[in-house]
Amino acid sequence: MTWEPRIVAILCRWCAYAGADLAGVSRLKYPPNVIPIRVPCSGRVDPQFILEAFENGADGVLIGGCHIPSDCHYVAGNFKAMKRIAMVRKMLEVAGIEPERVRLEWISASEGEKFARVVEEFTETIRKLGPLEREVKR
Repeated sequence: MTWEPRIVAILCRWCAYAGADLAGVSRLKYPPNVIPIRVPCSGRVDPQFILEAFENGADGVLIGGCHIPSDCHYVAGNFKAMKRIAMVRKMLEVAGIEPERVRLEWISASEGEKFARVVEEFTETIRKLGPLEREVKR
């Protein structure tokens, strides 16, 4: 059996999650590697959520927010997400983990095709990086 990446997608309920739902009901084809988690806003994604996803077996984490930062349903949530994800990517690099394992995307509720394309691209990126090496917990 060949290795397949495990990707956790943390999606805002208003746009990105609705875009994922649209991709599903439209029967768009994309890799089944994604485990979606719905949150109220991308700005509510705590860096600890991302680190715990990696700690618990994820090879990549996709964060999806409202279509463009100024369209956030919570006004500044996407701006908070941008700052936090930039910080997390720096932390991962310092820890020896490729920052490309975290991706932030703006996806609207009407962009099911974009969601499917992003999942496909990100899955391919993670495949090229290979499995995330983890230390064995004792």
